[in-house]
Amino acid sequence: MSYKLKVLLTGVVMLFAACGGGHEQAAVSDTVTDDYGRTVVVPTQPQRVVSLSPAVTEIIYALGAQELLVGRTDFCEYPPEAQDIPSIGGISNLNIESILSLNPDLVISGSMVGKKVTDQMDQMGVPMVCVIEKPKFEALFDNIAAIGRLVGKEREADSLNALMRERANALVSADTPNNDAITQSHNNATTPKVYYVVGFGPSGNFTAGGNTFINDIIRMAGGRNIAEDIDGWSYSLEALVQEDPDYIIVRREDSAAFCGMKPYNTLTAVRNGHVIGIVSGTLDLQVPRNIDAILYLRKRMNNK
Repeated sequence: MSYKLKVLLTGVVMLFAACGGGHEQAAVSDTVTDDYGRTVVVPTQPQRVVSLSPAVTEIIYALGAQELLVGRTDFCEYPPEAQDIPSIGGISNLNIESILSLNPDLVISGSMVGKKVTDQMDQMGVPMVCVIEKPKFEALFDNIAAIGRLVGKEREADSLNALMRERANALVSADTPNNDAITQSHNNATTPKVYYVVGFGPSGNFTAGGNTFINDIIRMAGGRNIAEDIDGWSYSLEALVQEDPDYIIVRREDSAAFCGMKPYNTLTAVRNGHVIGIVSGTLDLQVPRNIDAILYLRKRMNNK
């Protein structure tokens, strides 16, 4: 099944005739298929939208549709003004009553909301569409287009996607002439080895494997993900020590703890000061700021 949110039926027009003369009312609903394969009837011009995903919230703001937002989760913190929108609480323990109290005509969820919850919302009569994060960076453009259609900002979505593609290609135009940066690979002997820290410490080591959009971002930034051959997120400490990456990427707020903990403090990247602290959300969410992450990583790894 395609990851794209596909519009199956558009332009449902309802005609109303009034006594003494009729008039037409604009299209009121579309039918879409979401990323869980659910068929959902949604309003063509929603007025009250609740976002259950930090990525969805960020994209809605990027499209200039923030005036439609009446609710968000505690994790929807970017852009900063999103925090002025009423929160319905966490994601893993969604408060259905809080969502319903906002009287939404559309709810858009993401990867952390399971199909069971979406089915519950359907039973409540509230259309919920799931737009999930996907394994390839390229899917970011699909998600932006899908959300643009849902909130009536298709033209803005097309413009944003075009601008992002242009920026991505411009970042690497000097060393990848006549190639699309999004599909360009870096696997030669001079390519720096990179490790991305998702989790570390006694609870285990977790990173982004080769089947993630984060792997694509590392490649586009000019590095080689040492975990590119694994699926999923779990990574062994032994493999990390053996690979001994040239650069380590970690959330900025976790950088000091990582660098001060054994045995991570013995890694070459830590000893050489090649630990790159990155702003949360720029790399771990599939959002427009991924382009900023690529630029930042390229500069830090001297691959301009």
